[in-house]
Amino acid sequence: MAEASANAQADESSVELGGYRQELKRTLGPFQVFAISFAFISVAVGIFATYDDVLQNAGPVGIWLWIIAAVGQVLVALVVAQFAARIPLSGSSYQWASRLANPKIGWGFGWLTFCYLAIAVVAVDNALASQAFMPLAGMEPDEDTARLITLAVLLLQAFLAIASTRIVSMINASAVGLELVLVVVVAIALVVAVAITGDGAADNLTSRGVTENAPAYFAVGGGLMLAMIMGLGTLVGFDAAANLAEEAKDPHRSVPRAIVGSVVAAGVLGLLFLIALTVAIDDIPRTTASGSPVAAIMRDQLGPVMERILLAAITFAFFGAGMVVMAACSRLVFAMSRDARFPAHRLMRRVDPRTHTPVPATILIFFLGVVLMVTLPGNALLELITASTILPALIYGSTIVLYLAVRRRLDRRKGAFDLGRFELPVAIGALVWSAAALFVLVTPPDASVPVLIVAGLLLAGGLFFLALLIFDREALETEPGDVSVFEH
Repeated sequence: MAEASANAQADESSVELGGYRQELKRTLGPFQVFAISFAFISVAVGIFATYDDVLQNAGPVGIWLWIIAAVGQVLVALVVAQFAARIPLSGSSYQWASRLANPKIGWGFGWLTFCYLAIAVVAVDNALASQAFMPLAGMEPDEDTARLITLAVLLLQAFLAIASTRIVSMINASAVGLELVLVVVVAIALVVAVAITGDGAADNLTSRGVTENAPAYFAVGGGLMLAMIMGLGTLVGFDAAANLAEEAKDPHRSVPRAIVGSVVAAGVLGLLFLIALTVAIDDIPRTTASGSPVAAIMRDQLGPVMERILLAAITFAFFGAGMVVMAACSRLVFAMSRDARFPAHRLMRRVDPRTHTPVPATILIFFLGVVLMVTLPGNALLELITASTILPALIYGSTIVLYLAVRRRLDRRKGAFDLGRFELPVAIGALVWSAAALFVLVTPPDASVPVLIVAGLLLAGGLFFLALLIFDREALETEPGDVSVFEH
């Protein structure tokens, strides 16, 4: 009891030393913190949504690029965890850059992350509606119907996120538990089904499938490179736990462990799931053309009942992932607003004294989702969602550069997560990987429009930044609390 009390006091003091009051309630234990990052990654959801692209662009053999993406993202997660262990404040990279570089650079990190998370909420919930819920309900594909369902899901998630952080964590923990069981059980079931029926083949693992004679397959921006996007688009968001650090117990340990552990777990489970799916393909051209190859493989090998169970579980996993994104984005808005660096900051910084949640910030994320759903035509919405894969690569790469610049000044807290003598080689490896990942994302011919969208979002942020410099320069020149407490 005495040790728990001491830890709680230390957690409170980390917020106070940052210059803030402890307004958010610490209710998240180690597994719940892990569940936040793992639910954001949502390996089953990511594979369900992108496996068809791999089959169409690279063939079944393209799944092996998942290993490269997983190793690279683990390196990035290790660097992010180094920051999370030392500055456990809501806002993650926004806080780290503001305090260790300067508030102007921190604002840039915050704006990039806000754009990414606000778009990701819409991306996840729209995929929930169109790719999981509608097929589960037996509804024909229809964009307008999918948008209405997306709006309903956004509203429900906002209500739950406002009601209680504990409710959010409970739903996420349940979704993560279900997803872990689902991936393992389905992988085993598929391997057993193939062994019994003989439908499927291990040779699929080296097959190029429908891309056998495709030109420029190995070229820059070609089919094989495009398969890397499955790993890059799935194994992101692991820093979500850092955005809820002020609601975590013992954040110096639990948050960095959740960040690294979620990527490792997702990487291993995802590879096993991909191998089982690929071996279980009975007819590669037919499965590739099905539109939803994961569901088609399940139906062929395990029957329509198992397919519906999969769709139900995927729907729940999508819901949990979307709610985590909304919660993380609202905490970032709250963190920037209490520093007077976000539009309408006096409103956005308010925390409900009963629920201990940032209500206006959460409502803002909901309304942004409504605006995107109502105003953007189908192609524009798709391009906006695609742009959201570029933003995390920019954020992670910038975070690694920041770490390399300030690592010698970082405080070393006893018992906290620390790479020790391995920090420099890990950080350099992560930087090389981040540059390669960004190259993969921006070189395909279809990436030109998403790149322009990202540039537009940066321009919009630049205009607000200019307004801050003119009308409220002090907000970008001062930092709350004692900045030196996070340095040695």
